[in-house]
Amino acid sequence: MRAYTIAVVVVATAIAGGGCATPRQPIPTSANITAQPVRSVGSVVQAGYSGEDRSNDPRTAAPQTLPSVSTNEKTGSLSLQDLVAMTIGRNPRLAQVGWAVEAARGRAVQSGLYPNPTLTVTGDELGDRTGPGGIWTAPYFSQEIVTGDKLGLARAASLKEVDQATLTTVAERYRLFTEVRQNYFEVIVLQRRADVLGELVGLAEKSVVNANKLFKAKEGSELDIVQLEVDLERFRTELDATTKSLPAAYRRMAASVGVNDLPYSTVVGDLEIPLPEFDLDKIRAYILGVHPELRSAQIGVERANLVLRRATVEPIPNVTIGTGYVRQNQNKSSDWTLAASIPLPAWNRNQGNIHAAKAQVNEATFEVSRIENELVGRLATSFASYAAARKRAEKYKSAVVPKAEQSYQLSQKAYQGGQFEYLRVLQAQRAVAEARLEYLRSLGEAWRAASEIAGLMLEDNWPVARNPVPDVRQP
Repeated sequence: MRAYTIAVVVVATAIAGGGCATPRQPIPTSANITAQPVRSVGSVVQAGYSGEDRSNDPRTAAPQTLPSVSTNEKTGSLSLQDLVAMTIGRNPRLAQVGWAVEAARGRAVQSGLYPNPTLTVTGDELGDRTGPGGIWTAPYFSQEIVTGDKLGLARAASLKEVDQATLTTVAERYRLFTEVRQNYFEVIVLQRRADVLGELVGLAEKSVVNANKLFKAKEGSELDIVQLEVDLERFRTELDATTKSLPAAYRRMAASVGVNDLPYSTVVGDLEIPLPEFDLDKIRAYILGVHPELRSAQIGVERANLVLRRATVEPIPNVTIGTGYVRQNQNKSSDWTLAASIPLPAWNRNQGNIHAAKAQVNEATFEVSRIENELVGRLATSFASYAAARKRAEKYKSAVVPKAEQSYQLSQKAYQGGQFEYLRVLQAQRAVAEARLEYLRSLGEAWRAASEIAGLMLEDNWPVARNPVPDVRQP
């Protein structure tokens, strides 16, 4: 009778600590990851180096509840601080990058897990004449022994990914802050513009009334009335356009906060608080010392080197050992079997992956320089816009607007005294309108550019009273 062989292989369940890694503490938002001042950004990164259990770290703990959407109970208004607080608690982009940290943690856990043992059941020579029961090897256990610290290097490289994911959360936080602040100042400027245009409409209406009175008294001309009515309609048109653009600007601001159905409220703020003082060279050094995008690129170099080391040790063979019980039914004997196997790196010595890993080290190194240049370029662009807008705003506030208003008042008096035609009053009125609106536009541009700089500097409570930029050269 012909003998047959049957082999059954059963993979054992995960050993203690194995299996699919389930995040111990989810991170629905990154509100607490960077709750410390900007000087603690480095400590956020350090949390990922050792690979310890960080599920209870207050910087990454999940908040139990989300803040409700509400406005100031007394005034029914929204401040910049209110908007930033809502952004931290409710913006889905922060929640998304927070979960990316958890995903990276799970991959880090998985990358360091030891291979599971294998249980094999084998039946040989079944139906043999001398012993129909055949030869059974059951159970037979085998275990792969990982050499060359492959698991440790893989885990270390994965932990660098955790650090990078955490830094991405920090960077996303301040990108959102910048968007919210810029949209906030856009709404404030539109509200102020509507106020200014409303005042100009009232002023123009009074001018039209006065011109009609003078015309009836034979002291003015119909041309004066028509020109004033043209200006009045122009101001009304501008006011109507500004008023209609406010809802869209408000919704854009609400969307950047992460609450697109935010109820309409008055946005409060003062554009004329002192503009911040920025020293370009100090800020550049400061940003290059703390910015999470640059630190993430630097960690990318560390990770690439670990990946290279991991690829280098891959050719070191892993050893598989096994032992099992053998029952021979032909001669009614019970035996034990031992086995050891090792692959021979004859042709495949991981050459291709090693070459690719070396290239990735060089790629990561140049990524650091690219990020540095990009950050400096963003800073320079924002600083140029800020410096120009601030200078214009200061000039309009100190000289242009006061002189335009003085010219308007003098021209009115001169016209009433019969010294000027009303056309001169009209020109002076236009000059006041243009000066005030240009001053407002310059203030808005300055604050929006300053918001970009504050985001690059990782400012949390901003704008605040003027403080000197920290000297990063100090320990």
